[in-house]
Amino acid sequence: MVSDPAALCAEVHPAQQRARSRSGRGLAKGLLLALALAVLAAGGYYGWQRWFAPGKAQEQPLTAEARRGSLEDLVTATGTLQPLSYVDVGTQVSGQLKKLNVAIGEAVKQGDLLAEIDPTVFLARVDASRAQLRNQQAQLADKQSQLALAQIQRERQRNLIKENATTEEALQVAEASVRSIGAQIEALGAQMQQTESTLRADEANLGYTKIYAPIAGTVVSQPAKHGQTLNANQQAPIVMRVADLSTMTVQAQVSEADVTRLRPGMEVYFTILGGEGRRWNAKLRQLMPTPNVVNNVVLYDALFDVPNPTRELMTQMTAQVFFVVASVRDAVYVPVAALRPAGGAGPGAKKGGEAPGVPRNGTAVPDRSAQDRSAQDKAAPGEAARGEAALGRAGQPSGSAGDARKGGARPGAGGRALVQVLRDDGTVEDRPVRVGMTNRISAEIRAGLEPGEKVVLRARGATAVRPAAGGAPKFQPKL
Repeated sequence: MVSDPAALCAEVHPAQQRARSRSGRGLAKGLLLALALAVLAAGGYYGWQRWFAPGKAQEQPLTAEARRGSLEDLVTATGTLQPLSYVDVGTQVSGQLKKLNVAIGEAVKQGDLLAEIDPTVFLARVDASRAQLRNQQAQLADKQSQLALAQIQRERQRNLIKENATTEEALQVAEASVRSIGAQIEALGAQMQQTESTLRADEANLGYTKIYAPIAGTVVSQPAKHGQTLNANQQAPIVMRVADLSTMTVQAQVSEADVTRLRPGMEVYFTILGGEGRRWNAKLRQLMPTPNVVNNVVLYDALFDVPNPTRELMTQMTAQVFFVVASVRDAVYVPVAALRPAGGAGPGAKKGGEAPGVPRNGTAVPDRSAQDRSAQDKAAPGEAARGEAALGRAGQPSGSAGDARKGGARPGAGGRALVQVLRDDGTVEDRPVRVGMTNRISAEIRAGLEPGEKVVLRARGATAVRPAAGGAPKFQPKL
């Protein structure tokens, strides 16, 4: 047993030091862990604020700039190019294709010799018919001689009967002989006519062994080959196709949903693959009344012609066709999504039903309701004055848009709507505008908006708040 306190303290001191050391290391580990958690929390908060915080997405609305340019309401379709005039040149007789005088792509004139079929069989038939005709002609000459002799004998018998130098029976035999030979001559004449008809047919078939160009054009296809045997007994085999490529026809297939918007005489243009954006303009010539059903899809053929003097357009080319239902030049336009009902603004407008002034199927619906008129009367004085001044310009947009408009008034002329204009200070103004022609993407603004102004398409979660009279409406984010 140790009785000295100093010695006892000396013995306990190393144990306390070890405990204190372990406690210090644990405290350091705790501080490091807390620091790491703090860094992670700060990074998470920054990321949430950077990408997921709703206030960031609500600071600025989604806008588009009003532009000036041309606007078109189009019906699109896909078509193929075909020659306006072409002939499938076939053969009317059977035989071996002995000679081809033209090649694919070669230009021919009307009446040029294109091909020849072996004429041996047809030439033999012509020779046989001619020989038979000569035989019948010789028989006819013999019968005519016999008739002349029979007539002489009949006259002799008539003279003898007057002198009672012959019998009545001999006279009757002579007369019967004349009539018999005359009938034989008539029968032989009919046979000669039949032979002559056969000869003409054989000569025609012999002529058909030479195939001539029915029209002037270009040889665009040649399914028959040299030495091939052609059988024309069941159907006329096609030797080649000759087409006039100076004028091409575009056969466009239009869906049943769009064909009611097309009219003969309307403007149309198309592009081709590899055409480097070049447009070919034409007018719609014909709408075929009978559709083609492809995979349960009803398609109608729309035909129009286009000159092709340079032969740049070729057969079976694919054309992207655009039928111009309506068009306007030098007009101010904005996206259709920027239009609001004439009686309300953006998200504040009531849902359901048809919003007056909002374009539908290319037409802006005019606002006639008393509720919309009262809503406009309650607008801010400065805003109302600006709208009335814009709409009082005789219904015409700035510049030459009214003069360049084709076909007079377009669908939707005079329709009213509201757009939300983003000012330079970040506030949003409700402004009435007059809507003209629209398509599926853009709408013409005839009055109330100038090029370069920014219109609100959709405020990301923001609500339009209208302050007291005399102030401009501001966007405040939802919290």
